[in-house]
Formats: sequence, C-alpha cells, structure tokens
Amino acid sequence: MPLITRFIAILLLCSATLCYAADTKQGNPTVELRTDLGVIVLELFPKKAPITVENFLGYVDSGFYDGTIFHRVIPGFVIQGGGLTYDFQNKPTLSPIKNESDNGLKNTIGTLSMARTSNPDSATSQFFININDNAHLDPQGGRPGYAVFAKVISGFDVLDKIVKEPRGLYKNHKDAPNFAVRILKAKRL
Repeated sequence: MPLITRFIAILLLCSATLCYAADTKQGNPTVELRTDLGVIVLELFPKKAPITVENFLGYVDSGFYDGTIFHRVIPGFVIQGGGLTYDFQNKPTLSPIKNESDNGLKNTIGTLSMARTSNPDSATSQFFININDNAHLDPQGGRPGYAVFAKVISGFDVLDKIVKEPRGLYKNHKDAPNFAVRILKAKRL
C-alpha cells in the first residue's frame, strides 16, 4: 500500500475513532456487518434520521441483510448493497420510507445513505457507503438528496478490500464484484 494511502487510512480511522468516542456518549446504536472480507461497524444517527434508522434496524433485527451482497462497487464513489442475493435476485422488502435527506448530515467519506430511485421517497432496504465526499448527493436548491443515517466507525480496511475486488464478469451487473462479497451477518452491538 503506498505511503500516502496508508497515511490517509490512518487519519480516517483515527478521525472515526475520535468521533465514535464522542458520539457513543449520546447512546447512538451501533451495527456490525460481518462480511466475506471482514467486519464493518456502523454508528447510526436516530436523532437526525429517525425514520431511516428505524427502517434499517428493522431489516437488521429481522435478519434480512444476512446473505445479501454488495452488488454495486464504484471506486471513488460508493459501495452499495442490502437488497440482492448472490444470484442477483431482489429480496422482497417492506414499504418505501420518507426521505430524510434534509437532516443536515452530508454524504461524506464513510457515511451511509439509503439508495433510492428517482422518487425521493422510494428507499427500502438498499444502502450505500460513500467512499468519497459526494456533495452532489446532498439536497441542493430544493432538490432532495440521499438520506445519510449512519457512518462507518471501523472496518475501513474492509471497504478498501471491497473496492479492490475485480468487477465486470456479470453483463447485467457490471459493477458487482466477480466473486460475491456477502453480508454474512448484520447485528446490533
């Protein structure tokens, strides 16, 4: 790993750890995503995104995410998952939720947002992890954005591994890793 990449990773991890230490005093829930490539730990923000966090935790608690894959990996942009099985079948979801992108949280590196269609209120189970600062995904000029509801507090090395996975084998899912990267277990901590 190049020295500058290592330095950035250390800064991100330290920053996330310091933020985590401050935020856990507020009692924010945390979730562990155990994947094929390691563990990612998330901190959720129920005060800023109550509907979205309740929705996400409902999927976590029901075991919905277990066995789903990261089906869209775009280096320098996002890692998306939470809705498809290893054979690219959509899992049946609950009803869509109201978009909470106006909560003041930004789509910065390491944050999680709900994936949706062009309809702002269409998010169900799929989420993405920002692996870059994606200000264009924030609300702008009256246009709704993508609702940030959590951040990664550990597992940045796992995100790096996911991004480095070869892609392009599947014609209809060209951004999916060639070998499925699954969420083996999602659970509250």
